[in-house]
Amino acid sequence: MAAKIKKGDKVIVLTGRDKGKTGEVLRVAPAENRAVVQGVNLVKRHQRASQTSEGGILNKEAPIHLSNIALVDPKENKPTRVGFVVKDGEKKRVAKRSGDVIDG
Repeated sequence: MAAKIKKGDKVIVLTGRDKGKTGEVLRVAPAENRAVVQGVNLVKRHQRASQTSEGGILNKEAPIHLSNIALVDPKENKPTRVGFVVKDGEKKRVAKRSGDVIDG
């Protein structure tokens, strides 16, 4: 199955502690159905000091399940589902809300 959410996409959180927040996808793990979104699902990471970095408590983005995020429609700036359409032999992602082509 083709990826509906890719690295670099602008997404919005639909449920959970960070509901309503938007951010850019930094990483996608299709095998686990999870993505890391910038500024969303922050957790405290207790880091031990090493020779290269100092210790302390760091804020770090944790992966969030793909079902809890939705792509932001480029036209309306609201969450949208993603569909696919084949144009000129190329498969393109399309926003279901507005019908706009997302990539390309």
